[in-house]
Formats: sequence, structure tokens, C-alpha cells
Amino acid sequence: MSTARSRNEGVPYRPRPGEIPTRPGVYRFRDADGRVLYVGKAKNLRARLSNYFAPLYSLHERTRRMVLSAASVEWTVVASDVEALNLEITWINELKPPFNVRFKDDKSYPYLVVTLADEAPRAMVSRKRGIPGARYFGPYPKMWAVTDMLEILIKLFPIRTCKDSDYRRAMATGKPCFAGQIGRCFGPCSGKVTIDEHRANVDRFVAFMQNQDPRIMRDLEREMRASAAEQDYETAARKRDQLQAATAFFEKSAVVLGDRVDLDVFGIEHDELAAAVHLFMVRGGRIRGERSWTVDKELDVPFGELVGFVVENAYGDDVTPAREVIVPELPDDAEALEAWLTGLAGRNVRLRVAQRGAKAQLLATATQNAKQALMLYKTRRSADFTTRSQALEDIQEALGMADAPLRIECFDVSHLSGTNIVASMVVFEDGLARKDEYRRFTIPNSTDDTDSIHQVLTRRLAYLAKPSEDPAGRAMSPDADAGGSDAADAPVAPERRRKFAYRPNLLVVDGGQPQVAAAERALRESGVQGIYLCGIAKRLEEIWTPESDFPVILPRNSDALFLFQRVRDEAHRFAITHQRQRRKRDIGTVLSEVPGLGPARVKALLKHFGSVARLRGADEGAIAEVPGIGPALAGAIRTHLHDQAGSSAD
Repeated sequence: MSTARSRNEGVPYRPRPGEIPTRPGVYRFRDADGRVLYVGKAKNLRARLSNYFAPLYSLHERTRRMVLSAASVEWTVVASDVEALNLEITWINELKPPFNVRFKDDKSYPYLVVTLADEAPRAMVSRKRGIPGARYFGPYPKMWAVTDMLEILIKLFPIRTCKDSDYRRAMATGKPCFAGQIGRCFGPCSGKVTIDEHRANVDRFVAFMQNQDPRIMRDLEREMRASAAEQDYETAARKRDQLQAATAFFEKSAVVLGDRVDLDVFGIEHDELAAAVHLFMVRGGRIRGERSWTVDKELDVPFGELVGFVVENAYGDDVTPAREVIVPELPDDAEALEAWLTGLAGRNVRLRVAQRGAKAQLLATATQNAKQALMLYKTRRSADFTTRSQALEDIQEALGMADAPLRIECFDVSHLSGTNIVASMVVFEDGLARKDEYRRFTIPNSTDDTDSIHQVLTRRLAYLAKPSEDPAGRAMSPDADAGGSDAADAPVAPERRRKFAYRPNLLVVDGGQPQVAAAERALRESGVQGIYLCGIAKRLEEIWTPESDFPVILPRNSDALFLFQRVRDEAHRFAITHQRQRRKRDIGTVLSEVPGLGPARVKALLKHFGSVARLRGADEGAIAEVPGIGPALAGAIRTHLHDQAGSSAD
């Protein structure tokens, strides 16, 4: 092991040229108190560490903060990439460095456990991990699901289920335990089997759980018929019950792939601050378990590296990988990770990316589940009162506001290559979305996004500068197209809350310095005082304020940054939705002008091609393939679309 502290340029502890070896290894950054801040691995230590000692201005903000917080860097050389991976995992689990990816599982999952170290092994359902000598199957999403499954399996493979205390008492007295008396425990204490016979049943149970081969039903049916033919009706009845149990077991699991397919599928959804993971465990072609958890991203790591961290964290503690592991993207050290998984499983494990077919569909389903999990994680975090209060206080302090921003309005602009320009305004009060206060804006003409932001803020601030009223005393809208719905643009009686009547404490725009400057100009021209302004830049999640050369950097996992991100994402979603609706309406209107093309055929065209661009690029033959569209109508559609595009270009 070597430690580097030097007087080179950049940070004081930067190693001298040539000090860092070019071999595989693991490195650790420590602070002045010796606490490990970050642990990483590398195929080439010199190449990897040189990235951290690049000019500070070129580093990602989070990486720069870690490098500046550290006081030393040390490394350990190992023989191979696999050894580096093992050592990195060990140190991360042991030291829990604050700048490494942190995993959160909001719940403990139930497992089917077989206590193989016991004299008479027991099958049970437990959330407890690390039982010595136990074999774990799962995890399973619901306790009731694995409990029901165990009841079925006990009929198929009769083994012990009673507690250890009941078992010892029964063996000492020679009287079966209560579970054994009512036919729910089939251990040696029941007097029906010996310890060796029971152990053989346990081995068959474990083998079945490993392979879950549906051919067992065929074998049981053959044995049942053979016993019945020999008039051994008692054995035939027992085989019949086991066959029914086996049938029920397989019917409870959805078949997603072939009978002999074993794989783990990782769906991952992430943003700049966090990620959610959903894991499907497929055994014998059926989903036998699933698990979801969230990941806090302290540093801005590439997606492939994040995938590697996720896979490393998923296994160990009696959880072994399947023969094939499906991920959305291969990490750079995929070969080393494959070797580590192979050593963990005791057999070959392949790490793959599914491109098409049933495996790709299952990956898409897992990813959709991960997307929902990430949304739920962020929503729950934003909805907690204590968390919201802390977020608002942190925003107040970070921006130097006089009061907490109890009403935040966020604006975003959306367009398609400069056409159909729209903007959105979303409102958060006390940290919660007020969807009845959302507004939409249509921008007829604009030079760029900054001009669009200036126009929208000017129109919104006009309500605060000097609201116009009709003779009846009702607030009138200067923008008839602004509003979340048609009803929102109608005049509102004075006894009701007027549209745009409440002043925001904080205006937020989606963007960096240029967008903030445009918004600040609109705010200055309006003459409105006492409203704070900032922008959030998406790539680095930086908060920009007017007339500032440097952004405000909030802690990576702070509640304030989560609230800012949620507000920005909601504004983006609302703008995109409105923009897509306008595009759909516009192309629908254009197509409806073609003689013989009614609403049903317009819908069929858009559904078949999936986008306007594909429809415009299709030839007459492709258009004619749509049901209900003949060659003549296809020619008319193509001619009309090209004439309309030409006139728009003019």
C-alpha cells in the first residue's frame, strides 16, 4: 500500500508524476481526520487517478467537492480486476464512504429459508438474514405470497415447519408437536419418518427450489397411475395430492420465458440525484422473486458504472446470481464483474444486455417498475411535512431570502425545432403541488428560449403589476391562451380567488445563467418588487441567481435540492404534455382537410406510424398499408402533407 502527499499544483496531496502504478488496484480518498471519503477501483490506477487531479474547473461539481474535502489519496495494488472488485466491495461495505453510491431499501423482504445446519432442517418464512448454515430462496414481494407457496410446497415435499423449541420438546417426550398433530408438520417428531428420511426429503425440497423443474408434474402423474393400476390406492391418493400441490405451485407463477431459463433482470431508472432499481428473479422461466430499492448518487457517475454498483450490491449474504444477469448497459469492467459473479455462484454467470425478444420485454417491464419506484420515492420524500419544512428553510438560507418560499412558481419552455412553442407554469405551495394553479402559455413568435422566458414572465408579472378589471369588477386575463384548462380563462367573480392573484415568493426558471438573465430583465421591467428569482441547470443541478458568476451548490442529497428538482421536473412534464397535445391537434387538423379522411382513419394513421415525422417520410405504398387507406387516398395524403410542409417553409 502507498500513500501520496505532495506539493504539486492543484490540491496539495496530488501524487508526483510516476508515483502511481499502472496496475489494477483500489484507491481511497481520506480527509484530514483519516476518514475514508471515497473508494474506487481501476484497471489502471494511474489513468484513473489522473482524472481526479485534472484542473479543478474541469471537474464535475460533486467530484470537485470530494477532491477538495480530501487530504490524501492512497492505493492498493492487486493482481487482477476481479481482486480489485472484491476488495472494493469489501471496503465499501466496511467503511461506508459518504461519497460512494448509497443504497436504500425501504423495506425488508421475506425469504423462504431452509435451516440446513439443524439436525432436522426446518422450512420457514423469515425476513431475518444471516442464519448460520441456512439456504435462502427469494426475496418475495409479499409475505402472504411466500406463506401460501410454502403451504403448497409442504404438501409436495413434507418436511418440518415447527419451531425449534416445539421440536426439542416433541423429541424429548416422544409426542408430536401441535403442528404435527394437526398435519402441518412432517418432521421426525411426528414419528412418521426418521431423521435420515427427513433429511432426504429436505434435499429433494432444496433441489426442487433450485431448479423448479415442471417435469415433476409428469413424474407424479405417472407414479399416481402406476399405483392405481397396482390397486395401491393409498399411495395413489398421496401422489394425487402431491400432483395437485405441484400444479397449484406452478399456476401461481407467471410464465415469462422457457422452462429451463434462469436469469436475473435489473431495471434501473435514474436522474441526477437518485436511482431506483427493480430486480426480477426468474427461475425455470417463471418470476420467483422481485425486489426494489433506491440509490442515492453522491457523485455523478456514468450509467455503466452505476449498473456495476447496483449488481455488486444485489448479491452476497446467501443471495447468489442466476446463470444469466440482464442489465440495461454493460459496465466498463463487465468481464471482471462476470468473473466475480461466477465465483459467487460457483458456476458460470453471463452478464448481458437484452436487445430484443422476451428478455428485452421483461427488462422493459422491470425498468417501468423502477420508474414508478423512483417517482414514489421522490413523492414520499416531498410529501413529508418535516422534510418539506426543512427543504423550504434550506432554500431560504441558500438564496438569502427574507422568508421561506411558501409559494414557488416554476416556468419551462417546450418546442419542436422552433415550432409549436409553449410554456408552462407550475405552482408549489408549502412544498406541495397546486395543480389547480398550473397555467399554460402559447408563444406565437420567439427567437430562442431566453426570449420565450422573457415573454412568459412578462405576461405573468403583468397580473401583479396592475391587474385590469372589467366594469363588473372582475379580473380579466391579458393572455387568453394561458391556463391549465378552458375554464381557467373565464372571468372569475371577485369573491372567489382570482387567477394569478397570489404573489409568489420565488420564481424558478428551467435553465442556467442566460435563462435567469432573461427572467430578471422581465422582473425588472415589470416594476414588481420583493420576489426572488433563480434557475436550475439540469446537467449539474446547479442553482443560478441573477448577477452571480457562480452557482449555488446545494448538498447532493439535500431535501432542498430534491424539492427544486421536483418543481423543475413537474414544469417540464406539464410543458411537454401541452406541446404534444398541440402537435397532435395540428396534424389532426391538417389530415382532416384531406377529402375522404375522417377521424377514425386519422387516428389509424397516427397509431400506425407512431409519429408525424414518420408519416411525412412514408411513401404512398407504406401509407396504403394502413387498414382503410387505399392507393388513391394514400396519394392524396402524401400530396397534401408535402404541400402543407412546403407552404409552412415559405
